[in-house]
Amino acid sequence: MDAACNIAAALPRLAAERGAQVAMRCPGTRGADGLATYDIALTYADLDARSDAIAAGLARRGIVRGTRTVVMVRPSPEFFLLMFALFKAGAVPVLVDPGIDRRALKQCLDEAAPEAFIGIPLAHLARRLLGWAKRARVRISTGTRAWLADDTLARVEADGRGAGPQLADTQPDDIAAILFTSGSTGVPKGVVYRHRHFVAQAAMLRDVLGIREGEVDFPTFPPFALFGPALGLTSIIPDMDATRPAKADPRRLHAAIERFGVQQLFGSPALMRVLADYGKLLPTLRRVTSAGAPVPADVVARMRMLLPDEAGFYTPYGATECLPVAVIESRELQCTREATEAGAGTCVGRAVPPNEVRIIRIDDAAIAEWSDDLVLPVGAVGEITVAGPTATDAYFNRDAATALAKIRETCADGTTRTVHRMGDVGYLDAEGRLWFCGRKTHRVRTRDGELYTEQVEPVFNPHPDVLRTALVGIGAPGAQVPVLCVELRLGVDAAQWPRIEHELRALGRGHVHTAGIDRFLRHPAFPVDIRHNAKIGREALAVWAATKVGA
Repeated sequence: MDAACNIAAALPRLAAERGAQVAMRCPGTRGADGLATYDIALTYADLDARSDAIAAGLARRGIVRGTRTVVMVRPSPEFFLLMFALFKAGAVPVLVDPGIDRRALKQCLDEAAPEAFIGIPLAHLARRLLGWAKRARVRISTGTRAWLADDTLARVEADGRGAGPQLADTQPDDIAAILFTSGSTGVPKGVVYRHRHFVAQAAMLRDVLGIREGEVDFPTFPPFALFGPALGLTSIIPDMDATRPAKADPRRLHAAIERFGVQQLFGSPALMRVLADYGKLLPTLRRVTSAGAPVPADVVARMRMLLPDEAGFYTPYGATECLPVAVIESRELQCTREATEAGAGTCVGRAVPPNEVRIIRIDDAAIAEWSDDLVLPVGAVGEITVAGPTATDAYFNRDAATALAKIRETCADGTTRTVHRMGDVGYLDAEGRLWFCGRKTHRVRTRDGELYTEQVEPVFNPHPDVLRTALVGIGAPGAQVPVLCVELRLGVDAAQWPRIEHELRALGRGHVHTAGIDRFLRHPAFPVDIRHNAKIGREALAVWAATKVGA
C-alpha cells in the first residue's frame, strides 16, 4: 500500500504524524460584518479517515479502480473529501469547468463517457435537463436528499465507515484523472493525467518554490488546493467565486489572510490585480504564485510593494497539459521589463528541473517523431516544447488533437518519452531563459512576416489610459492585416480616443516590428477566459475587428 504511486498516499502518513493539524478550512457562513466565519475545518486525521470511508462506500456502489466519474461540486469539504476518496479508490475523476459554453460542456462529457456522476443538486438538474452523461450508471448528490440521483454522499460515507484504509495499489501509468482545458483557444480537451504526473507536479512545485510542511496556503484556484494536503499544508479556501477572480472582494481575502497568517497564495493575474488595486500590505506572505496568463508589469510592481522584502512572487509558466515548465521570480521579471516593453516578449524564467525545454520551427502540422533537426538556435522564435515528468501524453478520445500536440522521442538509452508542444511561440536567450511571445494560433501572418502578440502588445500597454491591448489579424494567413484592439482603463472618457489613438501610433512607430500597425480599434471590454479571467479571447476579437475594418 505504501508503494502506491498516488497523490493521496501522503494522507495516511500525515494523519499519523500530524493528525490534529488542520488540513483545510472552508468559509461556511458569514457574520454580521459580511466576513466568512471559517467554522468548517478538516484535520489531517479527518481528511484521511473520512476519505477512506467515502472510498469504501463508493466501492460498494461500483465506483472502483478505473471508473470515470464526473465531479461537479463547489470548493467545499465535500469536494476535497470526494477527490481524495476517488484517488484512493483508483477511480478517475473527470473535471470540467462549469462555466464553459453549455454545448461545449455536453461535448466534453460525451467524450469522457463517464460511468458515474457526482454533483450538487443543481448539477443533477442540469444533467437531467441537458442530457449530460446519459450513460452514467451511478448518480450521487451532495445534497441532503437524493433528488434526481440514486444516493447521497452522506449515505455513501456512512456505509463506508469502519472499512479501514482504502488506498489502491495504483501504478505510475494508471490514469488518475481527466482534466478538461478551459477552452480559451477552442473546444476544451480532456487532458489525461496519470498518477505519476500528479506526484511529479507536487514534488516539482515543492522543490522549486521551497514549500514546507505546516505552512498556511490560500489557493484561489480549486484544483491547486488539492496539492495542499499532499504537501502537508493548511489550506484556507477563500470566500470568493473561483470562476470569477476579477470580481473577488479584496476585503474578504485580506480578512482570511490576516486571521490565519497565510504564508502562501496562489491566484490568477486577475486576482493579483484585485489585490494590487486594493493596495493593502500583505505582511504574512512568504510566497505568492500567479499563473494562467502573463501578469502585467504594473501589477507585478505594485504587488511587490505590498509584500515583505523577503517574500517571493513567482510566475510559473505552463499549461493544463504540462505544469510547471519554467518559473521566474518578480525581481528578475522586473529587470526584464524594459526589454518586454521594447518588444522582446515576456521572460518566463528558466526550466524547472528536470524539464528539458527546446524551441522548434513553427509548424501547424503533426510531428510524429522527434528529430534534433527541428531545434532552432538560441534567440530564434519558434514553438516551445517541453519533455519532463509532468508532460502528459494524450487527450482523452481526441487522437487528432493528441497527434498535433505530442511528439515521440527515442532517447539515447533506447527508452522513449513524450515531448509536449505547448502551442506557444518563444525563444531561449543566451542565459538559458525562456521568453514567451504568444500563442501559435494567435500569430499574425502578414505579407512582410509574422507578428507575435507578446512582442507587440507590451509596446502599447504602458500607455497610462490603456488597460490592455490585443493584436489580431484580418484576412487570409500570409496576407493578414494587423489590427490592434484597445481596451481603455475604467473611467477614461471615450471622447479621448482620438488623442489616445494618435499617441499609440507614435509608440508603434518607435519600434521596427510595430511601425507597420496602422489600424487601431477601441473595444469596450475584451472577452476573457472563464477559468482565470485573464486570457484574452482573441478569436472573438478578430471576428469583431473584421466587421469594423470592413465597415
